[in-house]
Amino acid sequence: MGLIASDVDRFESARPRLEAIAYRLLGSAAEAEDAVQETYLRWQAADVGQIRVPEAWLTKVLTNWCLNLLTSARARRETYVGRWLPEPLLSGDPMLGPADTAEQRESVSYAVLVLLERLSPNERAVYVLREAFDYPHREIARILDITEAASQQIHHRARKHVAAGTARTEIDEAAARRIVEEFLAAATSGRTEPLVQLLTQDAVSVADGGGKVVARAKAFEGAVAVATFLRGLFKPGAAKRAQVGGVPEIYATTANGGPAVLAVVDGRVVGIICLEVTAEGIVAVRNQVNPDKLVRATRQWAAGHRGEAPLHSL
Repeated sequence: MGLIASDVDRFESARPRLEAIAYRLLGSAAEAEDAVQETYLRWQAADVGQIRVPEAWLTKVLTNWCLNLLTSARARRETYVGRWLPEPLLSGDPMLGPADTAEQRESVSYAVLVLLERLSPNERAVYVLREAFDYPHREIARILDITEAASQQIHHRARKHVAAGTARTEIDEAAARRIVEEFLAAATSGRTEPLVQLLTQDAVSVADGGGKVVARAKAFEGAVAVATFLRGLFKPGAAKRAQVGGVPEIYATTANGGPAVLAVVDGRVVGIICLEVTAEGIVAVRNQVNPDKLVRATRQWAAGHRGEAPLHSL
């Protein structure tokens, strides 16, 4: 049964919310877009006139599609080359979704997206729907075909797992920029001491190259090890330029609401370093260099860049 114009408009009005849900569930903008498209195909095939609450119907279809993907993703992660990290999104990307409350902002932070990977698919779904979109447990229960009591229990368990991750500090854009500028000044100083002072003693550094860009599979652990690695990472060199196809220009930005370092070559984003900051200092440095996970960021950068001069070049 074909859709009439008003049915298409109804779906399109729901698309931003559906994409934001899917991104939080999957940690991948590309997979989120695909999941929303699959939801549209099911909407197109349905007898829309018999659907009493379209928003609930669409959310249920999307969420269950994402749950299937999450189940298969666990198997895919086992064959993934190197470390798997979520796809970071730059400030202003509509897929980041609502950011009116502290809970909504935290639910899409890069640190939390990493922690959500440890949850079961159901835990992740309940956490996202409740924390980011304020769905009542009654509605979540209908979406997941569980009891309301089960939804509450799963939510409690998921929140406990996420809260145990680390004590995050909420940072505005101005503060994020200052952090990145200070981080870059230390990283490009040629010395490890300034970096060690910015890092917590138990700081870690991980990178995701997806087998397409050289990235160490094992994390660097401890302030000295991380600082030593970063000093080398930010040292200009011909080999580095050859690997990325030019001279990387380094910018301060925000990704998923947190401070981030952006590396750009000829308008193409080739790396995003997300900094996780606590009151004690930088506790994690996560570097996304898999080109498949930088396509959307490149589009966002091209659309939003205002000709700002880079802070550094490698």
